[in-house]
Amino acid sequence: MKKINLILGTILVYFSCSSPTDCCLPNPVETPITVVKDWEPRDAVLIEGSIFTVSYNEQLQQPNWIRYNVRPIEKVADRDGMRFYEVDTIITSDDYDYYDNVWDRGHLAPAGSFTDSYENLYATFSFLNCTLQKDQLNRGEWADLESEIRAWAHEHGTLNVEIQLHFNEDATVLETGATIPSGYTKSITFPDESKRCFYFPNQDTTEPWSEYEIDCPN
Repeated sequence: MKKINLILGTILVYFSCSSPTDCCLPNPVETPITVVKDWEPRDAVLIEGSIFTVSYNEQLQQPNWIRYNVRPIEKVADRDGMRFYEVDTIITSDDYDYYDNVWDRGHLAPAGSFTDSYENLYATFSFLNCTLQKDQLNRGEWADLESEIRAWAHEHGTLNVEIQLHFNEDATVLETGATIPSGYTKSITFPDESKRCFYFPNQDTTEPWSEYEIDCPN
């Protein structure tokens, strides 16, 4: 296991404002700095964020799992200009892992479910919430299921969602360091405690999202 001693990061600087419309929250000032991360990559770091809880695997530079709630909300914020950002205290994937290949910066907690404030929307752009996801999957049936879950929240109330990432023993490790997941299990718990679960291989989809529903694990 290699030891990572030096990673480039950014300082995010915000300006105070009297109202969200006067503020440039989605576009923080970015100043390049050098951040020293002098520890062995860990296989599970638990982070309680403002909108999600994630178990992050620094060795794979991908989440192990993530949990969040989807609420019936009204949109007030737009994602224009927002970019994924690194976290100084955790070794994550970064922009280099997604450069010139078929892997999208896939949101796990979806941006579209947190447009009720600029702060919540911006929180979804952390690399803690990002996965190497096949582009056609990310923009297709995965996104369609996210939209359906938002509709269920408006119909039934707040839903709890958990996404488990899966990795094969022979999983591909990019030259840039991150490991590609083999698939994702998404479990949705409704207010009446009923559940629906879906498994998507991390590849092009060939069926509508409903065809990827599975029996929920115990």
